[in-house]
Amino acid sequence: MSFVDYLCRNMTETTKFLNLRSEYFAAGLLLITLLLFVTTSCRKDEIGSSPLYQLSFSADTVIFDTVFTSIGSVTKQLMVYNKNSERIRISSVSLQSGAQSAFRINVDGAAGNTVNDLEIAANDSAYIFVRVTVDPSDENNPFVVEDELRFMTNGNEQRIKLVAWGQNAVYILADQQIEGFPPFSIVADSLQTTVWTSNRPYVVYGYALINSYGTLIIEEGTQVHFHDKSGLWAFADGVLKVKGTLENPVVFQGDRLDQPYRNVPGQWDRIWLMEGRAGYDHEIDYAIIRNGYIGLQAESFLRPTSNKLIINNTIIENHTGLGLFARLFTIEADNLVLANCGNYTAALTMGGSYTFRHATFANNWSFSPRNNPSLFLNNYFTDAEENIVTVNFQFYAGNSVIYGSAVEEIQTDFKAGADSAYVFEHCLVKTGRNFTDWPAFVNCLKNDDPLFVDYSNFDYRPDSLSPLIDKGNISISAEVPHDLNGTDRSQSPDIGAYEFVPTVKPHAK
Repeated sequence: MSFVDYLCRNMTETTKFLNLRSEYFAAGLLLITLLLFVTTSCRKDEIGSSPLYQLSFSADTVIFDTVFTSIGSVTKQLMVYNKNSERIRISSVSLQSGAQSAFRINVDGAAGNTVNDLEIAANDSAYIFVRVTVDPSDENNPFVVEDELRFMTNGNEQRIKLVAWGQNAVYILADQQIEGFPPFSIVADSLQTTVWTSNRPYVVYGYALINSYGTLIIEEGTQVHFHDKSGLWAFADGVLKVKGTLENPVVFQGDRLDQPYRNVPGQWDRIWLMEGRAGYDHEIDYAIIRNGYIGLQAESFLRPTSNKLIINNTIIENHTGLGLFARLFTIEADNLVLANCGNYTAALTMGGSYTFRHATFANNWSFSPRNNPSLFLNNYFTDAEENIVTVNFQFYAGNSVIYGSAVEEIQTDFKAGADSAYVFEHCLVKTGRNFTDWPAFVNCLKNDDPLFVDYSNFDYRPDSLSPLIDKGNISISAEVPHDLNGTDRSQSPDIGAYEFVPTVKPHAK
């Protein structure tokens, strides 16, 4: 009998034997797996006690930019790494100054001045979050607040420096509200003149209100910071005078000064100017207005205005809505930059009179889709009965540039029935209009890239190859003989708010 025949005759017994062996084998394999798992788990839970074990960190210093006293900072993140082969236990993470520290920490969800027994697995990490609140002092200038974060591991001490720049401020806190209006605090009451100086920055919560017949003067170098949804408001017949200089402009921006917020739009609401009396003009000279929702809103709210807004040497940039929003107002602007807005850089609506000389309208907004052009002109409104009411409208732009990332950067919306006109003279414009059919464009350049130095960093000076150079009209520049940086333009003026200045190259050695 062959071996094959034997197997065939005894197939049942053979199968039973093999199945039995398989069951024993599977049970043994399961037992070995369980033992390996338990052994591995036990080893995983072992905590290394070597005094040679050290922690690694994502930075050796946690630095906070200027923080206003009494206001908490942004939260900074520090990563702690265990690059050792065993789990380690940090016996304590503590602030050196303890409860007296200006800093506060949160360690993997546990908050306090000291956190004990933090364990980190081998080749793993943990998060530590740090905030700071600076106590007020008598200093006007920025000052430094310091502490150290101490880590104790297996008898070893490691330290991370904590550094914050503190700044005292004048706080304007809203304490009144009228139905239909935002909360406000009166900073210049009727028949009162208030002066804001550069000694300390101003931090505004709600709206700082200039009451009727009141005047607010803001001196050169003053820093004004607005909290979320806050702003500056000149009520009817209130007057705003901003008196910055080339060396010390007045700056309006949000109250978050940490680096990640430097160029974030929409951090505050707007500067809102209402109508006034003849001879009591709003004046803004050498100001920087950035990172709000609307930079500057000037409107006839209760009645048609008799005063005007005069803007010189000013930058209005990086607003989620509009840079300049006007309703039936009179505006005169020289050396004005309106740039990088999510909607219009300027919307001049419901009629009015507007004059711009050596202005730069530049819109390369990139935070979200932009569906509107840089400049919008309109001569009517719709009343409560849905009737269209036209209003006289006059617009003039001389030696100015209107350019951006949209195909069309100028939009007009006019109705018949009012005296309305607009003129662009010696300007560079981005438009699909045929100049031969539009006499409003006088000696203008069309659709040429102005070649600004750096759009992404808000530098709207012309570079060496810019078509703006020497293309301005000298009779216009005679009225504005110096550019926004103080450079003389009286001989061969460029188009826009800035005159090209050649870079002086060092002599070859």
